[in-house]
Amino acid sequence: MSDDDGDTGYCLIDATRPPKADGPPYAECVLCREPTEYPESYKGITLCPVCEWQEAQRTACSG
Repeated sequence: MSDDDGDTGYCLIDATRPPKADGPPYAECVLCREPTEYPESYKGITLCPVCEWQEAQRTACSG
């Protein structure tokens, strides 16, 4: 069985990300309060690279 459309599969989670910041000030991670890669002006949930990776591991789909 071939899956030609690549990104569409069993996971239906919308993984949109905020735009990366060009420089400081950076938004705080909502879990550990460390600086993220996202601008401080972004309204929404922001995670640092470590927490983002850990969250992806927790929510990964198993096939």
